Amino acid sequence: MAFRKLAEIAEMSAKKKLPMWQVVQDADCVEQGISREESLEKMKNILDAMREADKNYKSSRCSRSGMAGGDGEKVRAYNEQGSALVGDFISSMIEKAVKMGESNACMRRIVAAPTAGACGVIPAVLLTYEETKKAPEQKILEALYLTAGIGEVLAESASIAGAEGGCQAEIGSAAAMAAGALTYLEGGDNEAILHAVALCIKSILGLTCDPVGGLVEVPCIKRNAFGGVNAVVASHLAMAGVKSRIPVDEVIDAMGRIGRLIPACLRETGQEGLATTPTGLGIAEMLL
Repeated sequence: MAFRKLAEIAEMSAKKKLPMWQVVQDADCVEQGISREESLEKMKNILDAMREADKNYKSSRCSRSGMAGGDGEKVRAYNEQGSALVGDFISSMIEKAVKMGESNACMRRIVAAPTAGACGVIPAVLLTYEETKKAPEQKILEALYLTAGIGEVLAESASIAGAEGGCQAEIGSAAAMAAGALTYLEGGDNEAILHAVALCIKSILGLTCDPVGGLVEVPCIKRNAFGGVNAVVASHLAMAGVKSRIPVDEVIDAMGRIGRLIPACLRETGQEGLATTPTGLGIAEMLL
């Protein structure tokens, strides 16, 4: 795929009278020289990997640093008490996001979506939707194509790498991709999908990448849960008819500019932020 603007995908969707996800799928087929059926099978393998990573979470496993492991089980246990301030969807989504991030840190199945550091957002949102809304697999696969198209534009016009654009480029990108997918699943039209993406990115602009000890564990794993919540809120607003005053592609361009302006010390180098707090430095020294 070679999409640089989301408006380009939307315009092609209107011109060809195809949903946005199918425009993305067709571009994938051309690029790889495969049929729609073959492309769909590859996407199903990605969805199955997400399901597997969620299902095979082990609360007893800890990362080599000792900073990650077991929190997903704590969230699950709290959810079961039925006293959470948020509803079942958000509660489940938070649980899955933390579990996915911990599984990544504990060297289990890594589902980069779009990166390992942001691996929990999209799976948590889509798997929770599939389970709670009893959505057919085909719809989830279609939503994944849409996330791929949004991610392609973000990668081309801004960044999806924390080392290049800060955590806004990792968690922010994943949350925006999930927001667009969720809006599609809820029946939103192309306009609503683009507004959801824009609203989501705007809420997370400027987030720095400051991993403790240089590992995508603290604060990365918990940020996956917050990213998922951002995606849900953005989709909710868009479905209610709330619009971003700034067009989505301008928002993405701004994200790219902000990423380049963020000092290198706050772009995954571990030279500032949480990484250089007394506790953060102590953890880094222990790891060495």
